[in-house]
Amino acid sequence: PHAGPVESKNEAAMSELVPEPRQKPVVPMKPMGINANLLGYIGIDTIIEQMRKKTMKTGFDFNIMVVGQSGLGKSTLVNTLFKSQVSRKSSSWNREEKIPKTVEIKAIGHVIEEGGVKMKLTVIDTPGFGDQINNENCWEPIEKYINEQYEKFLKEEVNIARKKRIPDTRVHCCLYFISPTGHSLRPLDLEFMKHLSKVVNIIPVIAKADTMTLEEKTEFKQRVRKELEVNGIEFYPQKEFDEDLEDKTENDKIRQESMPFAVVGSDKEYQVNGKRVLGRKTPWGIIEVENLTHCEFALLRDFVIRTHLQDLKEVTHNIHYETYRAKRLNDNGGLPPMTAETEENHESNL
Repeated sequence: PHAGPVESKNEAAMSELVPEPRQKPVVPMKPMGINANLLGYIGIDTIIEQMRKKTMKTGFDFNIMVVGQSGLGKSTLVNTLFKSQVSRKSSSWNREEKIPKTVEIKAIGHVIEEGGVKMKLTVIDTPGFGDQINNENCWEPIEKYINEQYEKFLKEEVNIARKKRIPDTRVHCCLYFISPTGHSLRPLDLEFMKHLSKVVNIIPVIAKADTMTLEEKTEFKQRVRKELEVNGIEFYPQKEFDEDLEDKTENDKIRQESMPFAVVGSDKEYQVNGKRVLGRKTPWGIIEVENLTHCEFALLRDFVIRTHLQDLKEVTHNIHYETYRAKRLNDNGGLPPMTAETEENHESNL
């Protein structure tokens, strides 16, 4: 008995829709009977929280390499960056030690915790780089080290019984220290960046920027940018890896205005206007490291840690490592060569 009126209602509704031709497709009627409240909150937004919990448990790896001549304040800058003694001063480095004859590579690992987030930070130092009279090919040990870390990761990845979480020792970021000459880049700087910009994310920084006047600093930055462009050297963030317009706009601003960051590092605290600040004391006042009107340290820290740390890791994994992996597997017809060790593992697995 009740079917009649409902059908006639539907027919009436249909006949109303049919006569006039519409440009837009007709929106189907809502099915009767489903309570509107049922289509309320589902809870998809908790996925972010689930991911956060999972990543918090595993923690984070970040490997940062510092390259440049001795005396440019590399250790001090990294210590300032992470507000703790993470670079070589803390690792029994004596002032009396002679400059290494060749480039050495020292990796020091630390666990830093802040607000419940644990990060395993590795600082890779390269004492001896650029300190010889003849610096020919002195980037080779550095390139070798970077590739060795990719190789290590690749070997773990192609193991039959591979670890669920492969330890990541790949270099995510290389801070390259440019001497504050105010003139132009040295041939060594250009050679290093040419060779290594293809295998690692390079962030150029002008060290000890307090040795230059503001005009000199601005001019030097422009000159460095121009020279990098003329020599076809891509530094991080690379143009071709911008994912969308928002990224492009943000990164263009960094590439055209901030790079290379003119920085001053310091691990000494001073009292300024009743506040304790990190700074360098000079006869005419204190250079505040975190004050943007004094230097661009705060910009560099925000860039490396607060906005682009995850992206540095992703570009390393998806671009640099992927390039290495593809080349390596191509050269070997698909697999890394079997060593005695991997053969034993292979047999034990079988």
